[in-house]
Amino acid sequence: MTSGIMGRKNSCLALVLLVVLVFQCVWVERVWCVTVTYDHKALVIDGKRRVLQSGSIHYPRTTPEVWPEIIRKSKEGGLDVIETYVFWNYHEPVRGQYYFEGRFDLVRFVKTVQEAGLFVHLRIGPYACAEWNYGGFPLWLHFIPGVQFRTSNDIFKNAMKSFLTKIVDLMKDDNLFASQGGPIILAQVENEYGNVQWAYGVGGELYVKWAAETAISLNTTVPWVMCVQEDAPDPVINTCNGFYCDQFTPNSPSKPKMWTENYSGWFLAFGYAVPYRPVEDLAFAVARFFEYGGSFQNYYMYFGGTNFGRTAGGPLVATSYDYDAPIDEYGFIRQPKWGHLRDLHSAIKQCEEYLVSSDPVHQQLGNKLEAHVYYKHSNDCAAFLANYDSGSDANVTFNGNTYFLPAWSVSILADCKNVIFNTAKVVTQRHIGDALFSRSTTVDGNLVAASPWSWYKEEVGIWGNNSFTKPGLLEQINTTKDTSDFLWYSTSLYVEAGQDKEHLLNIESLGHAALVFVNKRFVAFGYGNHDDASFSLTREISLEEGNNTLDVLSMLIGVQNYGPWFDVQGAGIHSVFLVDLHKSKKDLSSGKWTYQVGLEGEYLGLDNVSLANSSLWSQGTSLPVNKSLIWYKATIIAPEGNGPLALNLASMGKGQAWINGQSIGRYWSAYLSPSAGCTDNCDYRGAYNSFKCQKKCGQPAQTLYHIPRTWVHPGENLLVLHEELGGDPSQISLLTRTGQDICSIVSEDDPPPADSWKPNLEFMSQSPEVRLTCEHGWHIAAINFASFGTPEGKCGTFTPGNCHADMLTIVQKACIGHERCSIPISAAKLGDPCPGVVKRFVVEALCSE
Repeated sequence: MTSGIMGRKNSCLALVLLVVLVFQCVWVERVWCVTVTYDHKALVIDGKRRVLQSGSIHYPRTTPEVWPEIIRKSKEGGLDVIETYVFWNYHEPVRGQYYFEGRFDLVRFVKTVQEAGLFVHLRIGPYACAEWNYGGFPLWLHFIPGVQFRTSNDIFKNAMKSFLTKIVDLMKDDNLFASQGGPIILAQVENEYGNVQWAYGVGGELYVKWAAETAISLNTTVPWVMCVQEDAPDPVINTCNGFYCDQFTPNSPSKPKMWTENYSGWFLAFGYAVPYRPVEDLAFAVARFFEYGGSFQNYYMYFGGTNFGRTAGGPLVATSYDYDAPIDEYGFIRQPKWGHLRDLHSAIKQCEEYLVSSDPVHQQLGNKLEAHVYYKHSNDCAAFLANYDSGSDANVTFNGNTYFLPAWSVSILADCKNVIFNTAKVVTQRHIGDALFSRSTTVDGNLVAASPWSWYKEEVGIWGNNSFTKPGLLEQINTTKDTSDFLWYSTSLYVEAGQDKEHLLNIESLGHAALVFVNKRFVAFGYGNHDDASFSLTREISLEEGNNTLDVLSMLIGVQNYGPWFDVQGAGIHSVFLVDLHKSKKDLSSGKWTYQVGLEGEYLGLDNVSLANSSLWSQGTSLPVNKSLIWYKATIIAPEGNGPLALNLASMGKGQAWINGQSIGRYWSAYLSPSAGCTDNCDYRGAYNSFKCQKKCGQPAQTLYHIPRTWVHPGENLLVLHEELGGDPSQISLLTRTGQDICSIVSEDDPPPADSWKPNLEFMSQSPEVRLTCEHGWHIAAINFASFGTPEGKCGTFTPGNCHADMLTIVQKACIGHERCSIPISAAKLGDPCPGVVKRFVVEALCSE
């Protein structure tokens, strides 16, 4: 054996009758290939059934420089697999022209996962949804004559097959499938089509069959899945997406129970409160899934990241795609979510041999109380004890022992005896406070600005000789082809002498927002929301005798990405009429309108670094603020450090921002969420939905905007903003994160850490532990509170209780200067300030660079 592919380990078998897939495997130089098959229990990797934890990380939603760190944290969190979509519209922006560079270097991303020792689930689709612009479809596809998306349409199917083949061949060329020694163990075709298939009739049924056959024909040598697809043809595995999938059953007894999207939170939309999902409920959902025979589950998202540029879907999806994920938008670990799930993964991993050896035996323990027991041998088992009542705690008897089960929780017994994890008992550390960043510098004055602010004021209405005139109102997306968020609709109104000058102007739009000007003066701003982007606005206007101008700037905030026939859902103005004082109605909709795609500043390229010193920019002693359709520019100096930055745009209205020519996304600070619907303490018990737990009511959905550190450099950096509504750039601040307050609360009666479990040992004779961990490269700089006893309060405000032993010196000695530390909780070693009382060990500390 010298080089290249030296021989075949197995020939490719397709024994569909047995419905156990055996795929081709080869030996690649210095890399072991593996076979990936499945049976009714699990994926089978090199002949061994596997229980797998997976997490979604979308490569374009961060930068390649931080991929390794995010993947490392994912592995440390207990993941085995990284799942990602593939984004057709950015990989083939022009038909037949491909792009795989920078944030879109798919091969580099897959290899980075491989270097970390993890597997990959490649969701090629090519429909992604993902709150991504147009669901990941390239807009040029929409303009091919005769095309119909996601149905039995030859034009669409040919284009889809071409892209699927392109991606599969790209992976094969770099030996990235498991049979070639690569990390890819699963692939997905289509995405959540079962949710909309009803709208496509027989064409939808034929399309599903075609998609499955096409995928299999590409000979990836790994299994294919279709999520939310009850009629997925064999051998494609149908999988579940949702907040809970424990009751899901595959469409064949020969297929494993798999969960491709377990929502760690929910996405953010402009004008909405910020959703979050308590980790106790998320852990409960995961434990229930494995309790009921699941073997593969994926967090959507494990790291959400950022919708840079105009990648956000529509309508009105925000720039932040944080998703309340275990790793936050900036790449920092979110506690206690990350740590509690890590402990859960460790507990499930301890049960893996039992989970794959047999089907569970069910035992009813009471009302909404049950056990599922997995036997390896008659006297060798693991068990899940569940209380799925949303209100009542319970004590249950199992195998002669009594166990306490909080409401809406699952206890995992790795030996059918000792509880090594309970989903409702969070013993991992927590973060104190919601703020991720502290004020570092302001983009004003002499603090970071290397130059004063400059500005460029857009003219209202038609600005270039590439405008055109058409009768009637045009649909926006078909007109702009999504080359810009903006389309000017302009017309003229003539008022004869003696005619009414006062009118009601009514404008109706399919969405998503619009600025209205009469005689170049602002009169109205209308907008929709994520669930209904359409809107209607009515304003009293005063016209002048003679000619008048009406200019409407229609704005798109992400092209629709979900729903039946979403690809043909339109945007823009569809009705305009005037009503005079005599109630006489004049319909302007069918008249002549002049159109201009985009803004003059876009056409000039004001966001480009090459125009930083252009004479187009104005300067003066008085900065114009609260003006619509204005561009701002300043050169700034980034604060020192290696971590990500955040631009605080709370003082701005609506627009887009660029740093050194890179778009950090759309902002809309002026759009406040409803004032009601939030709660300080959301009860994790009971079924979760995306509106159950919300924060920041009455506030903007987002004010901080992620700037990757690699997008700035020492010295001067160009910051450009296009403000659409009006704001004050002098109040913008640039933030960095240099520390994090953390807190740990562990009780004497909590189980020892799940990763300390060893079979055949008296597990409960071990002690629970206080564990503190800082971000990689940070250290524990201060201990602000440490008490063993009955401390009172919550993280950030703890005070000693009636029973108190000061642990400050002990914790300082064990932890100060270290990245992580642990302290066993034992009254025998720590001293017992109140015998007979169950005590807690509480620590508040500061991590810093």
